[in-house]
Amino acid sequence: MFTIGRRRPVTYVLGQPVKSFPEIAPEVERGTILRITEIGEPVLHTPAREVTAFGTPELAQLVDDLFTTMFVAEGVGLAAPQVGVDLRVFVYDVEDEEEDRHVGHVVNPVLEVFDGPEDEVEVSDEGCLSIPGAYAPLARPVKAVVRGFDQHGNPVELVGEHFLGRALQHEAQHLDGTLYFDHLTPEAQEAVIAEMHEERAGVLEERRAMSEALGEKPVEYPAEPLR
Repeated sequence: MFTIGRRRPVTYVLGQPVKSFPEIAPEVERGTILRITEIGEPVLHTPAREVTAFGTPELAQLVDDLFTTMFVAEGVGLAAPQVGVDLRVFVYDVEDEEEDRHVGHVVNPVLEVFDGPEDEVEVSDEGCLSIPGAYAPLARPVKAVVRGFDQHGNPVELVGEHFLGRALQHEAQHLDGTLYFDHLTPEAQEAVIAEMHEERAGVLEERRAMSEALGEKPVEYPAEPLR
């Protein structure tokens, strides 16, 4: 008997397929919620430092805290400068177009984008947890590769296309002090700032509610952003 079934989604942890994985990443339960820095804060606009010590409790805690903070903010990626730490580390939890889930972290990532004349580029709305509530269309190469290490110093290689590729580019560029905002025209930047001011209060209230649902104390944000 021949049947046609629906493909079962796969979860990839640090780029490798796993048989099972919890709905909420284990790091979320271990971490602490931190304040997400916002556009205009110097740490977001300065290249981050390379990690030189692997396998430390401090690095493990940073990864956990990034996951917890990302979860509360309902994001798909978060870089260390976004919690005020100038180290080259980011975490991600992304579902791609095939409904496959990609979860993990990268330390000292090196980004390779495929932006030659024969490579595909696509335009899609993009946002950032450090510019709460604002989105803008942005053209990016479809494919990206990130190579780096896990927190223990083991090599990691991630290959992403479309949404995953965009997320990898977005997070890796954070570590160079570049936001998606920096790729926009002045007119688009002005619109993004205006939208952030309109939407920010609602976004922060959602983060507060998510924190309380997790049983954690919500963090406090400034009354107004710097921009």
